[in-house]
Amino acid sequence: MKVFLFFLILVGFSSCTLKSQESFNAALVSSDETTTQKDTITDDVSDFRKKLSEKALSIIDASVRYTPDYVAIDYPNGDVPAKTGVCTDVVIRSYRKLGIDLQKEVHEDMRANFSIYPKNWGATKTDTNIDHRRVPNLETFFSRKGKKLQVTQNPDDYKTGAIVTWMINDKLPHIGIVTNQLSKDGKRRLIVHNVGGGQVLEDCLFKYTIVGHFVYEG
Repeated sequence: MKVFLFFLILVGFSSCTLKSQESFNAALVSSDETTTQKDTITDDVSDFRKKLSEKALSIIDASVRYTPDYVAIDYPNGDVPAKTGVCTDVVIRSYRKLGIDLQKEVHEDMRANFSIYPKNWGATKTDTNIDHRRVPNLETFFSRKGKKLQVTQNPDDYKTGAIVTWMINDKLPHIGIVTNQLSKDGKRRLIVHNVGGGQVLEDCLFKYTIVGHFVYEG
């Protein structure tokens, strides 16, 4: 029983954040920061990236409850209940709307290259229920199968349809999708993510420490 409980704790941490951090995360998202600002920018990026931004915007739902529990799901095209999820589920759901199943893609690459994927949670084999829902695994996958871009402090480097990863308080992994929507001052593109306040659109690019910047077009 103790081993099982320890496993669940590791799962919650690696997916995005600790379940015990849920109230902390919710506090990071305040009503005046989350926005539905409609000013947009037309970046010189691929049609795929523009569509990814559109799909991310289409799944905005503040009622989605942040739920990092380990859940057994179907394979392929499995998903946790629609009104639940974590930060990685925002990315997974957005790509699924473009016909890309990250559950399947990540699993197949991990199965063939298991040794190069992170072992932060003590994994000894692949697990189609959770592997694709862990930020470090997505970072590895996007680095291998997509394009790893430079991490900078220039907001114009983060264009529509890019994937950004952060470390919150230097220990909690997080991920989101860059959209074509602009912040109120017009200087930054807004992010669709879930850090505890649902699947929301927020001006949070530099709110946390950026550790990864990727493009993946399948």
